[in-house]
Amino acid sequence: MADLNVGEKPLRNISESFKALAATVNAETIAVEVAPFSRACSFISPLFGCLGIAFKFAEMDYVAKVNDLVESSKSIASLQVLVDRDIESDCVRKAGSHSRNLLRVKRGIDMVRVLFEQILITEGNSLRDPASKAYAQVFAPHHGWAIRKAVGAGMYALPSKAQLLRKLNEDEASARIFMQDYVAASAPVIQYVEKLFFSRDLGIDW
Repeated sequence: MADLNVGEKPLRNISESFKALAATVNAETIAVEVAPFSRACSFISPLFGCLGIAFKFAEMDYVAKVNDLVESSKSIASLQVLVDRDIESDCVRKAGSHSRNLLRVKRGIDMVRVLFEQILITEGNSLRDPASKAYAQVFAPHHGWAIRKAVGAGMYALPSKAQLLRKLNEDEASARIFMQDYVAASAPVIQYVEKLFFSRDLGIDW
């Protein structure tokens, strides 16, 4: 992927939008609307692109699922209504359903959370360990052997941490703050989405 335009700040956008989502979740009095949720998730898409071939499959899948949620926000107000409508239509688990796409997007959010956690605690300039751990924890259990093998090979083509930050128009200090903010803010958002499924006896491993 080509470098972002001068002035674009994906990490800042990710951090600020998820802090706003977390505030809504933590308030516990307002429904989480599909529009701001899908918009916040769309800010993550450039990050997958910056990670190169190893996460190309994730970028393509994630972008498609986020776009579906963006489109659904025109007619569906909240995430809760989105899932309930699919239940009523008996299509929750069907490929292409909004609920199934929401679950896939949630995994993307979670993968980035673990990636940032690992980058923050890992010494050196390599992203291979942080990215491998994030993939193994979040995506690998849902992928077949062929995809896991392809991702493993792609890990050798990851950018260095310095190259990634340069692509994202950040220095080490600013990136660390935004990553820490995202890790903290995304956790309650991820839990909220999972609770939508668990509270309706749907589970999340499908």
